[in-house]
Amino acid sequence: MNSLTASVKPANGLPDELVDRMYAIYAAHYDACDTERFRADLAAKSHVILLEDAAGLRGFSTVAHYRHAGTMGPIAVMFSGDTVVDREVWGQQALSRCFARLAGTLRAGEPELPLYWLLISKGHRTYRYLNLFARRFFPHPDVADGRLGAIAAELAAARFGSAYDPRAGVIAFAQSHGHLKAVLAAVPAGAAARREVAYFLQRNPGYREGHELVCLAELATENLRAIVRDEFERGLRHGLG
Repeated sequence: MNSLTASVKPANGLPDELVDRMYAIYAAHYDACDTERFRADLAAKSHVILLEDAAGLRGFSTVAHYRHAGTMGPIAVMFSGDTVVDREVWGQQALSRCFARLAGTLRAGEPELPLYWLLISKGHRTYRYLNLFARRFFPHPDVADGRLGAIAAELAAARFGSAYDPRAGVIAFAQSHGHLKAVLAAVPAGAAARREVAYFLQRNPGYREGHELVCLAELATENLRAIVRDEFERGLRHGLG
């Protein structure tokens, strides 16, 4: 397996041929997607993380970085949008480390604002990234965090309006904005027994139809696990260079 490299680019101004390749990778993993919506979603983002190896582009993740003047005070937000990685290169951590370094860089640029990661999850693999990254996050299988839950609800309502169901903590569009292909949405028997997977399935039973569970974690040194904490701190000290 070739090792992936990750790089961060501004979301605006990407070459059309690169956007077309990104869409092709996305469409290979998701149903109910169209190029117009994909491009509109990309235009609303601030950063793109590109994953490449010797064979070319193998995946990407989009990020919207913005400020939110919330009821509990102003915060900065990193919202993870479309994210997809070719199955052939699953298991590598280039994306996680690059995201963490970008988070540290953005945090250093606005040191007066706490930085939160807003993640909407329509698959159990995405939800499990929270525990890979963070010690405290919402929603958690074992720990209720009313403050994080309140911030998550406020951010989701502001960003998704009536598509957000605050009782369920889930975003459900009238028509799917993209959902995993059946082969990827299927949960292997061994995985279904895991605590986090079972919890995700209980919280988001409509994930096969594109429903998305609203998740939140603070991106701060003391809340990050070792696998990404060093990259976050490098971003704080040195930026992306």
